[in-house]
Amino acid sequence: QVQLVESGGGSVQPGGSLRLSCAASGTPVIFSIYRMAWYRQVPGKQRELVARITSDGTNYAESVRGRFTISRDDAKNMVYLQMNSLPPEDTAVYYCNAGRGYGSGYDSTWGQGTQVTVSS
Repeated sequence: QVQLVESGGGSVQPGGSLRLSCAASGTPVIFSIYRMAWYRQVPGKQRELVARITSDGTNYAESVRGRFTISRDDAKNMVYLQMNSLPPEDTAVYYCNAGRGYGSGYDSTWGQGTQVTVSS
């Protein structure tokens, strides 16, 4: 069973940057086959996809496209989210997600989340 641990969250002023990291361990299969993603959630709202990276490439939520960059280092079992030009609306708990398989064989794992607060 894969375990995910996020880090890098914190407080930043509007317009600032943060880099989130997600470390994966205990992967039963090679890490590179996992579809990795970052989600975020604010109180009272559903968790939303921020960015995803797979063997086919990357995709982003419209609200973060051009400001956020997702990347991965399969040799280190790591995924990153570089966040630039942060406005207060990006304040949320950010979660790392690892997914593999399809249909009835789909398997998804979440990290514990890391708080990002954008405030002056």
